[in-house]
Amino acid sequence: MSRTRTALLAAMALVAGATGTAFAVDPGNAGIAAVPCTVDYKIQNQWSTGFTAAVTLTNNSAAKSSWSLKWSYAGDQKVTNGWNAKISQSGAAVTAANEAYNGQLATGGSVSFGFQGSYSGSNAIPATFTLDGVTCNVDGGGGPTDPPDPGGPSTRVNNPYEGAKVYVNPEWSANAAAEPGGSRVANQPTGIWLDRIAAINGSGGKMGLRDHLDEALRQKGSGELVVQFVIYNLPGRDCSALASNGELKADEIGRYKTEYIDPIKAILADPKYASLRIVTTVEIDSLPNLVTNTGSRPTAVPQCDVMKANGNYVKGVGYALNKLGDVPNVYNYVDAGHHGWIGWDDNFGPTATIMKEAATAEGATVNDVHGFITNTANYSALKENNFTIDDTVAGKSVRESKWVDWNRYLDELSYAQAFRSRLVSAGFDSNIGMLIDTSRNGWGGTARPTGPGATTSVDTYVDGGRYDRRFNAGNWCNQSGAGLGERPKAAPAAGIDAYVWMKPPGESDGASKQIPNDEGKGFDRMCDPTYTGNPRNNNNMSGALPDAPLSGHWFSAQFRQLMQNAYPPLS
Repeated sequence: MSRTRTALLAAMALVAGATGTAFAVDPGNAGIAAVPCTVDYKIQNQWSTGFTAAVTLTNNSAAKSSWSLKWSYAGDQKVTNGWNAKISQSGAAVTAANEAYNGQLATGGSVSFGFQGSYSGSNAIPATFTLDGVTCNVDGGGGPTDPPDPGGPSTRVNNPYEGAKVYVNPEWSANAAAEPGGSRVANQPTGIWLDRIAAINGSGGKMGLRDHLDEALRQKGSGELVVQFVIYNLPGRDCSALASNGELKADEIGRYKTEYIDPIKAILADPKYASLRIVTTVEIDSLPNLVTNTGSRPTAVPQCDVMKANGNYVKGVGYALNKLGDVPNVYNYVDAGHHGWIGWDDNFGPTATIMKEAATAEGATVNDVHGFITNTANYSALKENNFTIDDTVAGKSVRESKWVDWNRYLDELSYAQAFRSRLVSAGFDSNIGMLIDTSRNGWGGTARPTGPGATTSVDTYVDGGRYDRRFNAGNWCNQSGAGLGERPKAAPAAGIDAYVWMKPPGESDGASKQIPNDEGKGFDRMCDPTYTGNPRNNNNMSGALPDAPLSGHWFSAQFRQLMQNAYPPLS
């Protein structure tokens, strides 16, 4: 199942011959005559006021050195911009002509272009197409695309967050509301982490996948609702950290498929849940590890080398995308790290490449990827406003500061927008959207700078002005001084589908000391406040809060800190 919805246009049945040429069958006699051209008009995405479409034109007549395809709309559709064709519109009539680079159209050859449009009411499919004045298809065949019954299947949209409420997890909400002042944020939507096989059906008295989906239907009412799940149980999970190691061993890809992904897919595909918009965040902290923490790099970790060699991260992500992408109302977003991990030149391009590799593994295609998510469960500031990457202080670029350390990005918004463009260049759909996890990147309170630091040196300038107060952007565990970030919202910036709280604030990143458990979670020194670091954080202190419980368990002290340092502040 791709993210596109196809309407094949033919007044008569089109029968593909052995050569791939389409023919029109006249139902009144047995004769078959070749039609001069065929058109495949696909509505890729549609929302309440607009849509995107992809058109493929196949020429079955004499070869052409230029072409012009025309159609008319029955409603008030308006083409607002297009690509790979010169598109103009006069009233209801639309003309798409070749660009200089795609005018050649051989016999049997095809050309594709796309566009974005607006509409109101119904978005009827064009009835007639002509190529250079000759009719290709006579009838639309797809009919109008009216809004669905509120209780019926959800119409696939470009941005699932637009025009929709987002599910509030009652278990997280109760924990938040029980804290002093927690009622101010207890109604915020957060992600549900399916971090072990047992989480699918619920364990330890917690709600399972069906329980959450049933509650989502109750919260939905007659409107649209997004429910967010984190798919997080790869074999050899999180090879560079111990706190979030999982239950599956490095070679247990079979169990991952049959005991984890397949049952999740079966539940999500239940027609009972077809009216929900289901967002999946697929396997955080996996694919980027294969780029940054392998081989001869000083940050290399033996377990990451194992996962790169056995291919089970790539296979696992591909399998998840393939299976979950088959469910029409599932929107897959793949984890894309964060700017303080992937923002350097030697990480940026290779990470996009491995994303493409995973998205085309195990039967998946790029159409199974609706978008990507950055900063999941991390702390990188959304936008650093007190300096820019192009500033120069005391003869040195901001990129030379110890904090930036030659990174090309200062914050998550600039990184997410740039990485989105790189992913499109790597072969992903031009309509992909990005999510940014803002659950813990507010960095407010009294420590929030109001301007740049002193211009004594580039380091005083940057350190005095940066919102992110970590010792190093590689620090990730229960960070001291962090605050709640922007509240979840849809379409907040260009290319960004939503700001989300995919990591539920107040749930620990890992224990600050060894705690025996049956959840497969190890003790990671990065969660120990006395730890002096490693090459992955340039040997800085960990910056972790003390007395933290196991990852995923409620951490009251962290939640209270996050509220205290929230930015925007809580009212």
